[in-house]
Amino acid sequence: MLDPQTRRAAPVLEARDVSKVFGGTVALDHVDLSLYAGEIHALMGENGAGKSTVTRILCGVHRPDTGVLLIDGEPVELHSPAAAQERDIAILHQEPSLFGDLDVAENVFVGRQPKHGRPPRIDRRRMRAEAARLLGELGVELDPGARVADLSLAEAQMVEMASALSRDARVLIVDEPTAALTPGEVADLFRVLRGLRDRGVAVLFIGHRLEEILALADRVTVLRDGRFVDSQPVGFYDEASIIRAMVGRAVEGAYVRERGELGEVLLAVRGLARAGVFSDVDLEVRAGEIVGLAGLVGAGRTEVARTIFGIDKRSAGSVEIAGERDVATPQKAMRAGLGFVPEDRQHEGVAVELPISANVALPILGRVSSRGWLRPGRERRLAREWGERLRLKARDVSQAPRELSGGNQQKVVLAKWLATDPRVLILDEPTRGVDVGAKVEIHRLVDELARRGMAILLISSDLPEVLALSDRLLVMREGRVTAQLGHAEATPERVMQAAAAEVEAVVA
Repeated sequence: MLDPQTRRAAPVLEARDVSKVFGGTVALDHVDLSLYAGEIHALMGENGAGKSTVTRILCGVHRPDTGVLLIDGEPVELHSPAAAQERDIAILHQEPSLFGDLDVAENVFVGRQPKHGRPPRIDRRRMRAEAARLLGELGVELDPGARVADLSLAEAQMVEMASALSRDARVLIVDEPTAALTPGEVADLFRVLRGLRDRGVAVLFIGHRLEEILALADRVTVLRDGRFVDSQPVGFYDEASIIRAMVGRAVEGAYVRERGELGEVLLAVRGLARAGVFSDVDLEVRAGEIVGLAGLVGAGRTEVARTIFGIDKRSAGSVEIAGERDVATPQKAMRAGLGFVPEDRQHEGVAVELPISANVALPILGRVSSRGWLRPGRERRLAREWGERLRLKARDVSQAPRELSGGNQQKVVLAKWLATDPRVLILDEPTRGVDVGAKVEIHRLVDELARRGMAILLISSDLPEVLALSDRLLVMREGRVTAQLGHAEATPERVMQAAAAEVEAVVA
């Protein structure tokens, strides 16, 4: 590593006073970040803190609304990912972006294959020899002629690393690379990253696992709610202080429920597993109860919800809904009284080109049909009724959801599932991407549904939200439930400890 005084004087890549707004949502608010040669710099923060927006700006995917990027102290404009690559900035994604049908060498040099002869032809022998040399520098034994589709995730990451090395990358951004790796593969990856650091590469590492950050990074920067919080040498932090920096906000401002009496168990999940994704998940939700499911990106929360609903096939365990046992398909789940508001409303929640009325009626076409024929009048009346209940702001129910704000699109998704009269409702990130006013309305609706006796499983990356609304809270980490906390026991620090730390902290 370079001397600290030298690093401070000469950042390779710097984001200075950078802000970014998407549709009224402030993703970054005057953020500073400096990357130095010969340093591994960890970027930390809760889900939604702004980490992904920072990396996309540094890689040329987004342009900042305010502020400036500097390379070697000189202002630059990165109009595109290609422009970032030309400036020797490379990124290693969580899921490698390689061409599966091409071999390793072709992926390392894609678009830059060495040529020979006239007319020029690809020099495959030289290309494979160069790929083998680069992989050797990384300490990786991999056949340059192997088809990438046949590689493991860890091997594919090494191919991307070799590609970055072939471009003489001065900055390498590594985004959540360890989520699907074994401990041995993680150790190999860290060895390679340290080697690149020692060669003078500036490495930006985005991750959630605190033990990995403390073992790997030289410096840690923390973002919270799109704002810069702190940046210190890694020795300044321990797990507790990083968690405090990441959470560090008052929960008192969140919506507070009035908790009432609970009824019978309406959702019972026992030993649920999906091979390679999550395992041994047990949970119960009673009538009138909101059970929160918390955890960081990749913990398995959405996968559990999809498996409960029957979208994804389980490899073990059972699901019982309102006394109906062995519920294994979406059709059976809906008949038993389960509704599912998915995380991705644009692709899974609404048909954005269809009218609001058609969206609301989709799960219950039988109720708005007669002798097999759809009755548009019934469809419109149903949509108007739920639109009024949810205070949907739209021109009329013939309007397409693509013309609505994010909050009103979410209300269409909620209307669709509430129209099925569910006894149990799974809400996966119900307020993601909605404005403050819509968020408050959704919180009040969720509270009202619970008070009327509905059983609700709430998945949310918004920690104040899930803490305020939940009667009980389950925390997941790497496909396992690591903590079960009562409302009074669930503090931001305890949740983040269970979500990000190595030890398990199960509380009855």
